[in-house]
Amino acid sequence: MTTTYGTREEWLTAAVEAMRPLFAEVGETIPTVRVSVGWPGGKGKKNATIGQCWPTGLAGDKVAQIFISPVLDKPADILATLAHELVHAVDDCANQHKGRFVKIAKAIGLTGKMTATVAGDELAGRLAAIAKTLGDFPHGRLSLVSGSEKKQSTRMIKCECGDCGYTARTTRKWLDEYGAPICPCNKEPMGVA
Repeated sequence: MTTTYGTREEWLTAAVEAMRPLFAEVGETIPTVRVSVGWPGGKGKKNATIGQCWPTGLAGDKVAQIFISPVLDKPADILATLAHELVHAVDDCANQHKGRFVKIAKAIGLTGKMTATVAGDELAGRLAAIAKTLGDFPHGRLSLVSGSEKKQSTRMIKCECGDCGYTARTTRKWLDEYGAPICPCNKEPMGVA
């Protein structure tokens, strides 16, 4: 049975509760968290960061804060991002994308590059079942491009690291043939800005 939620936060809070068994199965407990939709802060880039968890030590009430980017609107993407951020909350952001974070992420079924995980097949199925019980996500996707923003007019495509903000430019040909440049700081592929 699906429920209709009036706000995004109600839907996301219910999603956290629905994910508690996923974590319990691997011996982990999701702490008390606050979850909302909002733009990333700190070093995060609006066009690259789709989720962010702030540790308890930075919150006045010592409750981890999770933000899901308003560019997401598909429940499957939102839940997979929320699962990633909940791993950070369980770890209280202590290990970034290494150590205990990796262990928990893989145990619940997240796969891929740890800075940009995706739900593996089994986890995707379980998240789809959760999405079905939650019903529609009460949200309209926000676009980062409006008629007033200047579009890139040069042949050189700007690439940017979502973690540190390092930028580089390359041509579409090189992006298509070899992929995005590698950030010298964290040795991860950069995103197209």
